[in-house]
Amino acid sequence: MPRISLVPSLPFFLLLVLFFLLFAAQAAQAAPARTAFQVRCEDTIKKTVSVFSAKQNGYTINTQLSYKMLTAMKGVARRNEFVLGLTRTESVVQVGAEGAMLQDPASGYECIAPQLKVQLTYAPVKIYVGSEFPAGSCGYREILAHEMRHMQAYMDHLPKVEKTVAAALAKRFGGKPFYAPRGTARTALSFEIDSGWLPYIKAEMAKVEAVQAAIDAPAEYARLSKACGGEIQKILVKTRAGR
Repeated sequence: MPRISLVPSLPFFLLLVLFFLLFAAQAAQAAPARTAFQVRCEDTIKKTVSVFSAKQNGYTINTQLSYKMLTAMKGVARRNEFVLGLTRTESVVQVGAEGAMLQDPASGYECIAPQLKVQLTYAPVKIYVGSEFPAGSCGYREILAHEMRHMQAYMDHLPKVEKTVAAALAKRFGGKPFYAPRGTARTALSFEIDSGWLPYIKAEMAKVEAVQAAIDAPAEYARLSKACGGEIQKILVKTRAGR
């Protein structure tokens, strides 16, 4: 039976060593050593962080406006379409930036570890129910329940935006300092926030409107008009006849 040697031949072994040496040299070139300034920036000042505060500020219910006035407020243009209730709020996005800074006279650069504070807030939600539907009536309860779905959609959207934006900020800064020519770091960071991050976050907040539109699907309007044994429909017909 022929014998099989597990020891590689000398030429092959040398080629293997050369291969690993070449790989190590390429890796060293791909990851150059940090400069003394980078060491100071990355190891001695606080890491970049993003602190979020997402909240809603309660709601009020208004029953003083007629459904015709609510229809005009929403700006419905289609014929024979009426707004029985309406939910309105305003999203507020604030981003503040702080952070320690170091300067390097030799290179002419400075670094800052951004401490970003992001506040996502909804102004107090205003819920309107048409004045034709007295509080406590079946129509009132049905319309209010529909509008509460709108309010809940706003509240459910906040943590989703927080998660999305936090991931994007972490990817952008990666826990690393922000470098810029001396005297420009804070200005450059503020410009990036104002021109990039604020519009981005506001766009993420606005995505909730697609959910709101789905709640107001034609099928839901049809259901409401026939709810309470036709009570809502009768009120609509009566008020339209009396205009």
